[in-house]
Amino acid sequence: MKTHRFFLLPLLFLTGFPAADSISPNETKPKKAKLPQIKKENNVLLLKNSNFDRALKETKYLLVEFYVSLSQSSQNLSEEFAEAAQQLKKEAPRIQFGKIDVTHQHDLRKEFNIREFPTVKFFVDGSREDPIDCKGVRQASAFITWVKRRTGPSTVLINSTDQAEAIIHADDLAVIGFFKELHNDSVEVFCETARDVPEMPFGMTASEDVCAKYGIQKNTLVVFKKGKPVHNEVLEAGRQNKLDLTRLIKTFTLDLVTEYNLETSVKIFDVPVENHILLFTPTNSETFNAIYENYKSAAAEFRGKIMFVLVDTNETRNGRVFEYFRIRDVDVPAVRILNLTSDAKYKMPADEVTVENLKEFCQSYLNGKAKLHLSSEEIPEDWDKRPVKVLVGKNFNRIVFNKTMTVFVMFYAPWSYDCRKLLPIWDKLGEQYENHKDITIAKIDVTANDILSVALDRYPFFRLFPAGPDYQEVAYTGEHTLQAFSEFLEEQSKTKAEPGEKDPSGGIKEDLSQKETVTTEKKEL
Repeated sequence: MKTHRFFLLPLLFLTGFPAADSISPNETKPKKAKLPQIKKENNVLLLKNSNFDRALKETKYLLVEFYVSLSQSSQNLSEEFAEAAQQLKKEAPRIQFGKIDVTHQHDLRKEFNIREFPTVKFFVDGSREDPIDCKGVRQASAFITWVKRRTGPSTVLINSTDQAEAIIHADDLAVIGFFKELHNDSVEVFCETARDVPEMPFGMTASEDVCAKYGIQKNTLVVFKKGKPVHNEVLEAGRQNKLDLTRLIKTFTLDLVTEYNLETSVKIFDVPVENHILLFTPTNSETFNAIYENYKSAAAEFRGKIMFVLVDTNETRNGRVFEYFRIRDVDVPAVRILNLTSDAKYKMPADEVTVENLKEFCQSYLNGKAKLHLSSEEIPEDWDKRPVKVLVGKNFNRIVFNKTMTVFVMFYAPWSYDCRKLLPIWDKLGEQYENHKDITIAKIDVTANDILSVALDRYPFFRLFPAGPDYQEVAYTGEHTLQAFSEFLEEQSKTKAEPGEKDPSGGIKEDLSQKETVTTEKKEL
């Protein structure tokens, strides 16, 4: 054993110590090259897949706009976004603004599940996991308030009646929470709500003098409009949550009944109330005033639960809304409820628009007892005689959900220019696959047929329904060309025919499709 140790000792000198002598005392370690700064446009970082991770690591707070360059709504929001970035540049340098054109950044679009444009998300502490959605914010001032409330106090602490008056009169709308003490669950929910409602100032107080001034005796949220209280909501621990309060408060940014037009349409959908009731009537009719007063009276009871919308049937620019709800001249006045999440529609069973009928209809809907209103065209006699099969509500499930045929469907709107331009291409695709026994090319007019088994998307949109019970519905989001449609069908056919096929290197063969697809579970109805 001693002999082995003598052999090991010189080996240590040969292998262990030369590394220390390899750098002379006068030498220094080479410095890492400094990376160039990420480019900015109007104080907004230009982000892409290659620099996004770096931007997150270098930034404490990062507010990112995901946009499409050709979208007018994206362009409008980008201007407000840049203005907010400019104002916060010196005031809050740790807050950075960035934007991503998802037209070219498909990986980021898919990673963060971006489906609407523009979409804004907030990233904190360099994490790309679960960014916070910044919804319904469109003005520069609102962006500034939103990020400040996310990075600091979300409400102002009120200690005097003068402070309270200043906040109440600071803007058209203001919200104040009156509390017995400032350490309870209701206060926490109130502060969380303030973070999501940047459109108006929020304050809170536990001052006995301030509470007495406004006659408040319980924990209460009060909404003030133009200096006057318009709503008192008693806060009880565990009864209200952030979403309920956000819905309630944001409805005050609109009138009790909001008329639908180009200006209000965006605001209507910014309020997070998923249930909309719509009254279709001409505003110049003799009965309008009486009907409107009944509608308005019913609306007060359901604020925060159902949004009341008026649609003037004399306004030609509302034509697409009439078409979507299948409203004809002989139907008015007509009342419908729309659930924005499920796209389900409900028709008021009573013909007369009275306060009692409206309340009964709304309550029946909220209780889950209202009957769905489904529309379908009649099945055309020649629906299957041409290369592209014509689907309607009455034959959709029978044709699409089957075990022997793969069905590729175009969902279109006849009034859409993009849809009309694509129909000849879709006809050619039908001719190309006319003799394939296991593939059907079909189309359906979604403005005339309600399909609850498929989530609606922006027209036109396409879904592939593979044969058999074990396959998934596939949403096609590739290019709208004959070649792209054909390649997609061929690739999906291979995937179905050869699941898990291994390539020569031993790995699983990759899908060669360059198209981004989104899958949703196919439901057999």
